Amino acid sequence: MSTPERAKRWAFSTLGAPGRPLHEHLARALRHGCTGLELRVHQDEFVHLDLPVGERRSIRARIADADLAVPCLAGYAGICAPTPDPVVLSMISKLLDLAHDLGAPAVRIFPGGTGEGDAERAGHRLAVLLPEATARGVTMLVETHDSHPTGAAVASLVRPFAGAVGVIWDALHPWRHGEQPADTADALTGLLRYVQIKDAASAADTTPVPLGTGSVPLTAIGTTLREHDWRGWVSLEWERAWYPDVAPLDDVLPAAAEWVNRFGSPTG
Repeated sequence: MSTPERAKRWAFSTLGAPGRPLHEHLARALRHGCTGLELRVHQDEFVHLDLPVGERRSIRARIADADLAVPCLAGYAGICAPTPDPVVLSMISKLLDLAHDLGAPAVRIFPGGTGEGDAERAGHRLAVLLPEATARGVTMLVETHDSHPTGAAVASLVRPFAGAVGVIWDALHPWRHGEQPADTADALTGLLRYVQIKDAASAADTTPVPLGTGSVPLTAIGTTLREHDWRGWVSLEWERAWYPDVAPLDDVLPAAAEWVNRFGSPTG
């Protein structure tokens, strides 16, 4: 299988090879024609919130030397979570600092709500964090996930901050909750900043499978993105950290490369 041209904005998440060192991810990215590396921020990884300044500089330099970008840091804070405000705000503030130090223009935030007071908590916290994010040149991106799995649901949280806060379209969750790709794209008009592609056995069985072998409507998603003239980043999120028995990341990247060749956007 061919690899995408280097002009494409495409990456993979380090979630797909949990616990592996940076040099392996760099070699893998270059081997498969990626132009970016989405970094999972977790205590079990080489990138975490308490990473010392010297290590941050080293990681940033090594990624730049490989001619790769860091399009997004994948954090785990929930903007709607019923956790006390200081805890959530501190976690996201640290994530913004880390993104600034690593040269990442965006951070992933989960909704993490309960259905009670979600919009109020999200609105308050985004408003508090926005000046800090702006000062650091980092955009907060809320993913279609957990309590707000569809484009319409996440848009309801982010729309008041349109232009300053964006959305990550995770290919799996809107579809498995009954939202068609065209409807997701319409709901995220003016908000979409990042796309994560993946495939799964079915809407009920979310075990990851190589792109094109499962049930996620990836052709429809790709066609919809192309119709909307999508020119942002696409990242393969292979969830081997949660499904350790699935194939190694290297085995599934070629299928992702084929999808990017067909639907991925140029950098221009």
